[in-house]
Amino acid sequence: MHYDPLISSRSKRLVSWGHDWVVLCLIVANPFWAPTKVFALPVAMRLYRNRQGLTKGKKGRAKATPIKRDPNHRTRPELALELIQLVAQWFPDEEIMITGDSAYGGKSILSYLPSNVHLISHVHPDGVLYEPASPQQQGTRGPRRRKGKRLPKMKQWAEDTSRRWTKLKFNQFGLHATVAVKTMRALYYTAGRDRLLTIVLVRDLEGKRPDQMFYCTKLDWTARRILSTYACRWAIECTFENCKQFLGLEDPANRVPKAVQRTAPMALFVYSLVVVWFHQTGHQSVRLPYRPWYRGKQEPSFADMLTTLRRVSYEAQIARPPSKRCSLQTVIAQLTELLSRAG
Repeated sequence: MHYDPLISSRSKRLVSWGHDWVVLCLIVANPFWAPTKVFALPVAMRLYRNRQGLTKGKKGRAKATPIKRDPNHRTRPELALELIQLVAQWFPDEEIMITGDSAYGGKSILSYLPSNVHLISHVHPDGVLYEPASPQQQGTRGPRRRKGKRLPKMKQWAEDTSRRWTKLKFNQFGLHATVAVKTMRALYYTAGRDRLLTIVLVRDLEGKRPDQMFYCTKLDWTARRILSTYACRWAIECTFENCKQFLGLEDPANRVPKAVQRTAPMALFVYSLVVVWFHQTGHQSVRLPYRPWYRGKQEPSFADMLTTLRRVSYEAQIARPPSKRCSLQTVIAQLTELLSRAG
């Protein structure tokens, strides 16, 4: 039983029953066969288990009660950091950019990033920012200062007329809006100690979203590049939806621990394999369906990729000449079996 941010509001916190996975995905942005789309390919995942157990209350109602502290328990950010460190070891000579929402933007990740990993995440609306510490003058006694002057909070920074807004227009996957931004370099001391960050304040000019602050550990990145990269994070939600709708991620009612640990990763890895196969060879065989009400479709969806893979597999089976011992009845039975598995 986990807190569910999708159905909760600021005034009411709601929970849902289900398995909670921390998933690390590889972003594939704008492939040549789908120039406007972004795909998030799961490459590693960990199952999160909360600290609470359930006991029966009065009249058979279940209520959450604390259980003994598990020394091996890890929070979601700790699991995410484990995955990040794992991928950093796979590609020690590559520069890796990670994007995560506010749950993965705090001290438990930012302060322990591997040297070849950068992070884009949220700054809390009440987060306190500081100027970098000025160089210590020679001959000054005492420990070196680790932070400088305290900067205004998000609301005060937004209302500061001495710092002008810059207008940016986006029309891309995950972000179709015109926003105003302000940028600066600062320390997010409670999360990253003395690591200097690029801070981006974003205001939706249409008023559909509240003001937000983002940070990026890559100091030479512009506000446009930071926001464009962060917007691609939405692809992970499309991945979960496709895995549930087409790969049976939410169908099994698993209760045995091994089944729980295997089913979801299998569906997520199959998604990655299908997209990789389509990128390498499948795009050459795709046939977009004819729909009189949707004649403008030019880019394949995941459903089209899966259909292409099935068709190519069926054609490979049918192309094999039946052996002399194989009767017509056997061939028909095989075709019936293939067709029954379609969809």
